[in-house]
Amino acid sequence: MVKVVLIGNGNVGCYLYNTFKETKGIKVIEWYSRNQTKFKDSNVKISNSIEELPDADLYIIAVNDSSIIEIVNRLKINTGLVVHTSGAVNMNILDSFKNYGIFYPLQSISKKHKNTNKSFPYLLEANNKKNQYLLEKIVKKIKSNFYCLNSIQRANIHLAAVFVNNFTNHLFAIGQRLCNENNLPFEILMPLIIETTEKIKTLSPKEAQTGPAKREDEITLDKHLDILKDPILKKIYLTLTDSIIKLNEKEKL
Repeated sequence: MVKVVLIGNGNVGCYLYNTFKETKGIKVIEWYSRNQTKFKDSNVKISNSIEELPDADLYIIAVNDSSIIEIVNRLKINTGLVVHTSGAVNMNILDSFKNYGIFYPLQSISKKHKNTNKSFPYLLEANNKKNQYLLEKIVKKIKSNFYCLNSIQRANIHLAAVFVNNFTNHLFAIGQRLCNENNLPFEILMPLIIETTEKIKTLSPKEAQTGPAKREDEITLDKHLDILKDPILKKIYLTLTDSIIKLNEKEKL
């Protein structure tokens, strides 16, 4: 039985708790949270004392990036493996511990949405082979995939993930705003959104690119810019259009 202590009850912390709760061979023996009023679960001990955590095989720091160093400075662990779940923070932030590593779920996780696709990978890193084996063992128990990457590789994957997920979602929000401002149903765009993501399973994003910027259709581009009144949206539109055009120009060379 792998004994786990979870630190943090945000999106990732809650997802990992629910995942481990359903997994044989893994037991969360304590869950640290600054705010204990946010949740109640009789199956696990809830703690508000970071300095008095029990002995465990694995301590998972699942807090926002700016809070990791504060937790590290207060955590008193001698034997167990200490990991954080950040995509951008270097593993060396944990080198004050004897055993340390990374347990980063490469997925967009939200408390308001239950992830139905659990096949997403975990990016793993550890300071020795024994600790690496323990992390791989845990991922296999929860029936997921993993990649063993160093901190530099993980930071670059995280950057790419921001572009394909966070920025793309923001563009969805802009699209919804434009629909709302013109009394149009956002749902009308859903088949297009689904087709866009399905297409890149068989084509590269470059090959799948369509639209007025790809065609360098100046009449349509000018019309869109004329419709857009918000200067920030105009800037976004121009920046993305220019990026698409320049990428196509490189392909022509």
